[in-house]
Amino acid sequence: MTTADPKKKKKKRKKKESLEHKRNRIVVALGIFAVVYALDEFGTLTAAFGTPGDIYASFMLFLIPFLIAGYDVLQKAFNNIRRGKAFDESFLMAVATIGAFAMVLFPDTDPHMAEGAAVMLFYQVGELFQAYAVGKSRKSISAMMDIAPDYANVEQPDGSLEQVFPDDIAVGTVIVVKPGERVPIDGVIVEGETQLDTAALTGESVPRPAKTGDDIISGCINMTGLIHVRTTKPFGESTVARVLELVENASEKKARTENFITRFARIYTPAVTGAAAVLALGGGLVTGAWSDWILRGLTFLVVSCPCALVISVPLSFFGGIGGASKLGVLIKGSNYLETLADVDTVVFDKTGTLTNGTFSVVAVHPEACLLYTSPSPRD
Repeated sequence: MTTADPKKKKKKRKKKESLEHKRNRIVVALGIFAVVYALDEFGTLTAAFGTPGDIYASFMLFLIPFLIAGYDVLQKAFNNIRRGKAFDESFLMAVATIGAFAMVLFPDTDPHMAEGAAVMLFYQVGELFQAYAVGKSRKSISAMMDIAPDYANVEQPDGSLEQVFPDDIAVGTVIVVKPGERVPIDGVIVEGETQLDTAALTGESVPRPAKTGDDIISGCINMTGLIHVRTTKPFGESTVARVLELVENASEKKARTENFITRFARIYTPAVTGAAAVLALGGGLVTGAWSDWILRGLTFLVVSCPCALVISVPLSFFGGIGGASKLGVLIKGSNYLETLADVDTVVFDKTGTLTNGTFSVVAVHPEACLLYTSPSPRD
């Protein structure tokens, strides 16, 4: 018997572990940073190492939380430089924070190791919140689109059922769908009758009756009777596969705002880098105060980092799609979500799309009544 492929669960578990690892790494870095910062502020390092030994001790100690929290940012910036795609937020953060640590080479200026480590920590905290938001939206979308069965039942000559991956089912094969199972592939019922729950695909909450000769689409839930279905399409062309493909490709259908931000960032980031270099080199050449102007150039890089633009716009659309999916509404892409902002009238073709079809008592309002007593035998 073929069992369901555990790759999806393993992938989800791996993502969760990666997010938890990043969170723990940032917490550890924040703890070390707080201890080192307190030692530096209270003069403990100066008392222990003297001057200028305290500066080098501070450099080494602040370097620890900096590398713990930001080694992945530095690695990403280095890899992008090798690929010829250097100008992004990782590059700006790497240059600015490494430059802050490099200010220790200028003995006539105050050290800025604490600022360099703090900037990297704050950036990573923001990235962590973004990852949590994206993960929550993905979880909502995945929960809504968990409609693809992992197997199909194929009856063997001895009457037993073998679980086979839907991709391996040929067109024309007769499969068995038991009560409570999802229909794995589109087909025609050749034996049996049942009630089908099609809410996941059509929004219709009322069960649909199906009997021999009726067409049946994948993703529906067989509710009552055992049925035999002859497949009419391969799994890759079935209804559930097409719906899942739309969801997976939703990120490719970007809104006009997202496309503009992407084009803007490609111009903005190199321009900011160039402006910071001109500010540092120009000011240093004119005034001769190289350390001051290099620090101003690094500050300009941090302040001008396009994180708010590059991250917030796509994240807002993704969060909107995830929030809608949590409420049972599937939006196929950011471009459709953006179009909804201009919609003033929505027309629905059937009541089942809006109503649940499940009734319950919401209130009881007793009315006053006269108490009737039967007459006694004496009367």
